[in-house]
Amino acid sequence: MTVVENRYLEGNFAPVTEEVTATDLPVTGTIPASLQGRFLRNGPNPIGAVDPATYHWFGGEGMVHGVRLAEGKADWYRNRWVRAGKVLEELHVPDPGGPIHSDMDFAANTNVIGHAGKTLAIVEAGGRPIELSYELDTLRRGDFDGTLPNGFTAHPKRDPKTGELHAVCYWWGLGNQVQYIVVDTAGKVTRVVPIETTGAPMLHDMGLSEQRIVVLDLPCVFDLDLAMAGRFPYKWDPSYPARMGVMPREGGNDDVKWFDIDPCYVFHPMNTFDDGDRVVFDAVRHPRMFAKELNGPNEGAPTLDRWTFDLSNGKVVEERLDDRGQEFPRHDERLIGKPYRYGYVLEAGPNVLGGGVIKHDLHTGASERHDFGKGTHAAEPVFVPASDDAAEDDGYVITFVYDEGTNSSDLVILHAQDFAGGPVASVHLPQRVPYGFHGNWVPDPA
Repeated sequence: MTVVENRYLEGNFAPVTEEVTATDLPVTGTIPASLQGRFLRNGPNPIGAVDPATYHWFGGEGMVHGVRLAEGKADWYRNRWVRAGKVLEELHVPDPGGPIHSDMDFAANTNVIGHAGKTLAIVEAGGRPIELSYELDTLRRGDFDGTLPNGFTAHPKRDPKTGELHAVCYWWGLGNQVQYIVVDTAGKVTRVVPIETTGAPMLHDMGLSEQRIVVLDLPCVFDLDLAMAGRFPYKWDPSYPARMGVMPREGGNDDVKWFDIDPCYVFHPMNTFDDGDRVVFDAVRHPRMFAKELNGPNEGAPTLDRWTFDLSNGKVVEERLDDRGQEFPRHDERLIGKPYRYGYVLEAGPNVLGGGVIKHDLHTGASERHDFGKGTHAAEPVFVPASDDAAEDDGYVITFVYDEGTNSSDLVILHAQDFAGGPVASVHLPQRVPYGFHGNWVPDPA
């Protein structure tokens, strides 16, 4: 009998099988007193049997991991499956209620945010936000009080000036169209702008500057044959044009200026900002996506690149900022949409996810690397300022770190101004945290 291997079900990609609650966690070092809140992370954690021949990393059921920090202590760790879809059947728990979009009870497995006083597990491509309690239990499915027309996104951008969420949402049922959506601070959609695309692209994220948005129309598109076969339904199409569109925030479809670019795929921008008639878009660039590897993103090492769109002459300049393999870029989100200097990324490459983390100085081109030790693998690095008015790099970079030798994970806190130095603190967790996607620091209400 042939044994089918799938790297996304092995090692630290493999799911954990228990929901754990642990309190008064052991800590090495000193947790900064300014960190009062929860560090949350969402990712795929399949429940029940899956077929390794067809399992796609993006399709696992959602599981949120969280650590609550307060008064220099690590109060608790919790991990909970998001109650939707297959989780309801496997755990034999009641349906949480709330609207399901187009009969698709998607696993909200990609990101977790705080907005309008709620904790939301989110996913894209037709999935709706799912509200969680402070302790990460599922409360209900949501649609922003009936104002969300279709699915949401895994990557809303919060305007640091207004507190609004900006998102570009997609779903194959929209045809050749995506939707630019704005969600106000009360948690209601206030604006929906249809934007025409070449076809039905997979659109994971967007760019947001103070004046404009950047829309990605790239050659990873909906594939009906894969969908009918029960597979992850997006695949690389070399005949599909690669382009990015720039639109004024207050504009509409007719105001989008499209720029043809070299074929590639972008999951994650680092930041976007205006420079007069130019828009600067920094992002991690993959050479292609799901061309040969259909179970997860493994089509060549991703690099940190910059696209500069000149609205006055319709030209775009692309340049390589760093050619090392890297992903999950983050920066100081007080500077979303504004000129910035520092960014933080996770090392990544073919067949490798996570090693150390890198801090980029985008003004000088210099970088620093933090190595967590032999056999360790970090996750997405999240920057948290030391205070509301702290300097751009005066704060902490927080991540989960997996240790192969002990098969365990820690929450590790670095000081951004001593990036290569030893951790400020390490919180030792009662179980490992599998490789996953995105999360955030959600401070407690003042």
